[in-house]
Amino acid sequence: MRPLAIALVLVSAAFAPAVAATEDTAELAKKLSNPISDLVSLPVQFNWEFGEGPDEDTWEITNIQPVVPFHLSQSTNMIARLIMPTINRPGTTLDGDMTFSLFFSPARSSGVTWGAGPAMILPRTGEKWGLGPTFVILKQTGNLTYGALANQIWSFAGDDQAPDVSQLFLQPFFAVQASKTVTFTIQSETQANWQASSGNEWTIPLNVLVSKLVKHGPVPISYTGGAGVYLDSPDGGPEWKLRGAITMLFPVK
Repeated sequence: MRPLAIALVLVSAAFAPAVAATEDTAELAKKLSNPISDLVSLPVQFNWEFGEGPDEDTWEITNIQPVVPFHLSQSTNMIARLIMPTINRPGTTLDGDMTFSLFFSPARSSGVTWGAGPAMILPRTGEKWGLGPTFVILKQTGNLTYGALANQIWSFAGDDQAPDVSQLFLQPFFAVQASKTVTFTIQSETQANWQASSGNEWTIPLNVLVSKLVKHGPVPISYTGGAGVYLDSPDGGPEWKLRGAITMLFPVK
C-alpha cells in the first residue's frame, strides 16, 4: 500500500536516532493521550461509517497517521503529524487528500501543554493545496487528560476549476486512564466546510473509545476500539460509525 510505505519511511527516519525506552507502561499510556508527546508513533485507524448517501451505504476509511517529535533545542520541540486517508466505498477506492501539521511546543511545561504551527492540505486528487494555522492545548492531572486540537485551512493553489477550500477541524477530547494500560476517551472530530450550502456545513461525531496498551518485546502497541454517533452531518452524511485502531509506539530517550 503506497500510503503505508510513506508512513513507514517517515517513522524509520525518525526512529534512527531514537531507541525504545524502558518507560513505565502507565507513563506510556498517559503519553498516548497527549497528541504532542515525545513518542514516535504509527497509528493505523479503521473507520466504518454507516448511512452514507441516498442508499445509506457503508464506507470504510483507513487513516494512516505517523507522528514524529523532534527536539529542536532544550526549550523547544517540533511535532510532525501526517494523516493519509484511503476511502473505500461501494464500487471504488479513493485516496483522500493528506493533512500535514507541525506543532512547535515548549519542551517543558508546568500544568498546561500547548503547541502551535502550520497545517497543510497535500492533494492526492490533483485539486487544491491548502494552508492555515493549527493549535493544541491540553492539561494532564492525575489520571485525566483533557484539551482540544484545532486547525483552519484555506486553499491557496491548485486546479482553478476545483472549488475553493475553507474548512475548520476541531477535536475536543477527555480521557480517563482507568488502569496502567486501559484508557477511556470521549472526543469529537468536528469539521465545518464553510463553502458548503446553508445547513450542510457541519459534521459533528461524538466518539467513545477504549484503548489497551500491550508491550510486545521492545515495541509497545495500543489497541483501540469504539463507536460514535453523528450529532449533525450534511445531507446524505453518515449516521453512526465504528472504529478500530492499532498504534505502534517508539518512545524516545
